[in-house]
Amino acid sequence: MINFDILLFLTLFVVCILVLSLLKNNSKEDNLRDIPAFYRLKGAIELSVEDGSRIHVAIGRSGITSPQGAAAMIGLSMLKRVGNIASESDEPPIATMGDGTIMVLAQDTIRNNYADLGLSSSYSNDLGRMAGITPFSYAAGTMSLIFDEDVSTNLLAGSFGPESALITSAGERSQTLTIAGTDNIPGQAVLFATAHEPLIGEELYAGGAYLGAGPVHVASLHAQDILRWIIVGLLVVGAVSGIISGLTS
Repeated sequence: MINFDILLFLTLFVVCILVLSLLKNNSKEDNLRDIPAFYRLKGAIELSVEDGSRIHVAIGRSGITSPQGAAAMIGLSMLKRVGNIASESDEPPIATMGDGTIMVLAQDTIRNNYADLGLSSSYSNDLGRMAGITPFSYAAGTMSLIFDEDVSTNLLAGSFGPESALITSAGERSQTLTIAGTDNIPGQAVLFATAHEPLIGEELYAGGAYLGAGPVHVASLHAQDILRWIIVGLLVVGAVSGIISGLTS
């Protein structure tokens, strides 16, 4: 049975995104709040191109059809933006994941980056690797990559649990910058304590907007803010109405 409240909410959200996307096309300002992690990531990408080091994008273990699939899609979106900027480097970005479907999508994302730059002949499937299918095998495979592949920056964008401490520890020991976000609550606690630049809560899902993935990503953030205020307004109106009816009864 269709829940019309949810359908109305989703319809309003889509309409807000479409309207704000059109407005964004006519505006040069994004009006986004400062998230230092993304500014530092942009600098790290540019530095990696200059010094010939590698950016590592870890997308985690979530599958595309799992409840954590949204985090994986954000990881793929950020991989695309990182690849657009850094694929001309002597050491192009490399991605790791713990799901076969995401591996195929990551390889396709990197392949398209190379095609857009006219460098299709330089592409290798080895740039998108499935490091392990269990939490700790994935962490172990990712650790060895960090040590062996001349990585200067680790970007963790996906679904990670407490095993992410092993990945950030490898980054610390190899003196590489770690920027990390996850949809997993225990994983967020670990990354907040161990990553150089943690992405807290919904900051992970803002990655596409801050890395210039397109006006739709920016519009979605503003649409979320609008709907939050609408919900807050409805809650306040409901509370006031309840108080008034209680006083008059």
